[in-house]
Amino acid sequence: MSGTVSAETWQEVPLAPPDSIFKLTAAYKDDAFPQKVNLGVGAYRDDDNKPWVLPVVKKATEVLLNDPALDHEYLPITGLPSFTSAAAKLILGADSPAIAEGRVSSVQTISGTGANHLGALFLSRFYHFNGEKKAHISDPTWINHFAIFRNVGIEAVTYPYYDPQTIGLAFHPLLDTLNTLPDRSAILLHACAHNPTGVDPTREQWGQICDVFLKKGHYAFFDCAYQGFASGDLDNDAWAVREFVRRNVPLLVCQSFAKNAGLYGERVGALHVVAPSKEAADRVKSQLSVLARSEISNPPAHGARIVSLILNNPDLFEEWKRDIKTMAGRIIQMRDELHKLLTEELKTPGNWDHIVNQIGMFSFTGISPEKSQALTEKAHIYLTQNGRISMAGLNSHNIRYFAENLDKVVRGQL
Repeated sequence: MSGTVSAETWQEVPLAPPDSIFKLTAAYKDDAFPQKVNLGVGAYRDDDNKPWVLPVVKKATEVLLNDPALDHEYLPITGLPSFTSAAAKLILGADSPAIAEGRVSSVQTISGTGANHLGALFLSRFYHFNGEKKAHISDPTWINHFAIFRNVGIEAVTYPYYDPQTIGLAFHPLLDTLNTLPDRSAILLHACAHNPTGVDPTREQWGQICDVFLKKGHYAFFDCAYQGFASGDLDNDAWAVREFVRRNVPLLVCQSFAKNAGLYGERVGALHVVAPSKEAADRVKSQLSVLARSEISNPPAHGARIVSLILNNPDLFEEWKRDIKTMAGRIIQMRDELHKLLTEELKTPGNWDHIVNQIGMFSFTGISPEKSQALTEKAHIYLTQNGRISMAGLNSHNIRYFAENLDKVVRGQL
C-alpha cells in the first residue's frame, strides 16, 4: 500500500431509517387509489383537502410586498424585536407582570423545533440538574422531542400520561410520578392540544400539577405548538402557561406559528425564558444570543415580518382570530361528525366519546398497530402505527369512507 492516506469513505456510518411521518406522506403520494386518505400529516387542510393560506396572511404579505422600505438585511441575532415582543404577549398575556417587570428573555427561533432545540441546549449548558442530565417527557409525545434532547446531551425519559384503557389522561400515575421524581427535575409539558393524543388536563388538574411543581421545585419546559388551534381561542389555549407564570413556577415556553398561522414552511417561532428578575433575564438572553449566533447567525425575516404585522395591527389581529376559529371550528365539526357516524349510524363496538373529548389537530383512535396497518394496506387510509389520526385530513368527502373502514377494522372484517 502506498504512503498516501485515503479519504474518509464513511463506511461505518449506519443508514438511518426515513422519518416515519414523511415516509407515510411519500407512500400516500405514490398511491393511485382514488379514495386514498392521508391522516398522517400534521398540517391543516380545508374541506377539499387543500392547504389553506389564511386570508390574513395574504393581506400581510401584500402589505410587505408593497413596502418600499423593505430590504433583505440581517435581522438581529435574537430576531425581529417587534415579532418577539408581540409573540411573548400572545402567549404570556398582554398584561403579564413578567413582561412588565422585564423578566422575559425572548428569542426568535426556527419554528417550534428550533425553540425546543435552543431551550434544550440552554438547559444543557446552564441548568443545575439534580444528578444526571435528564428531561422528563410524556408517554407518548411528539417523536422529535427524543432526538432534540439527545442531541444536546440530555437523556429523555418518559412519565405516564396516556391511559389506553380510558383513551384519556392517566392523571393519578402522572401526578404520582411528578411527586417521586428528584427535586428540580426538568419536565416537558404540552401547553395545549397534546401531540399525539389530543388529551389535555382540565384546569383543575393543571392546578394540581402546578402544586407539585412548586412543592418539588421542578422546571417547566412548555411546548406550545397549537395556541388558538386547539379551542379556537388564543387566551383559553394559553391558560396553563399563564397560570404557571402567575404562580411563579420557573419555566420556559417554546412557541410555533406553523399551525395557527398556517406558516409551516416559513419556520416562525420563539423561545421565551421567564426569569426571576430582569438582571437574570438579561444574562439569560446574552447566552441565548451566543448559542443562536453559533448555529444560525440570524433568523429568517419573511415569516417573522408577516406574524409581526398580524400581531401588532389590531384589524389584522382580529381577522387572524376569525381565521383561527375557522380552522378550529372545522376540526371540531369533523370530530362531531365522526363520533356521530361511529356511535349512531354504524354502531361501532366500543366507546368513541374520546373522539369528541380530545382537542386539537390529532386524535388517538385507540386502535392497535395491527389495525392501523390494516387500514393503510387494505383501505389506503394512511395513519401512524400508534393509531393517531390528523383530524385535519378528514373532510365531508372522505369522512364516511374512513368511518366505515374504521368500523370494519374494529370488527375484524377488513
